[in-house]
Amino acid sequence: MEPVKYELKSWPEFFAPICSGDKRTEVRRYDDRDFQIGDRLKLQEYDPSRSEYTGRSIVVQITYIISSDDPCAFSREALDDRFCLLTINPLVDTLDPTSSPS
Repeated sequence: MEPVKYELKSWPEFFAPICSGDKRTEVRRYDDRDFQIGDRLKLQEYDPSRSEYTGRSIVVQITYIISSDDPCAFSREALDDRFCLLTINPLVDTLDPTSSPS
């Protein structure tokens, strides 16, 4: 298995639908990381109201990237140069046991 390339915060309202498979996209800063298709990201649930991690995490793999560098349709006009839209696939075998949706 490929190693995790980046560990990133994920707020609870976004983390839960990623774990359930309902959310397959992430908007992320693009100007401080070199995201590539195939990269594995460890998303760690972070509660901003408490300023702490919850201990839940999941590893996802990037399957597609839309940015102003590689435009499609309106992305050059719609996406700020600093951001990208990642299509992600949760790797179920990497779901932390405490991350199961309730």
